[in-house]
Amino acid sequence: MSAYTATVTVRLKQGVLDPEAETTKRALERLGFELSGLRSADRFEVDLDADDEDAARERASEMAERLLANPTIHDYDVEVVPRE
Repeated sequence: MSAYTATVTVRLKQGVLDPEAETTKRALERLGFELSGLRSADRFEVDLDADDEDAARERASEMAERLLANPTIHDYDVEVVPRE
């Protein structure tokens, strides 16, 4: 087994209201920043052992589907890198 770090980024699907991002976007615009859009996201870093990178990605995806994300309203991305 090898050690990996999986980064799971969870964000609301396009079209789902994101009040946190809207509030932050308005605040940034008041500070003089021009934005065409802003989305909030949660990021989880999971350290795990797996046989290979694909197995680590599969386990992290299962974690996202079962707990970290609600598939009805969230999209998620999984990135896996070897842990040193």
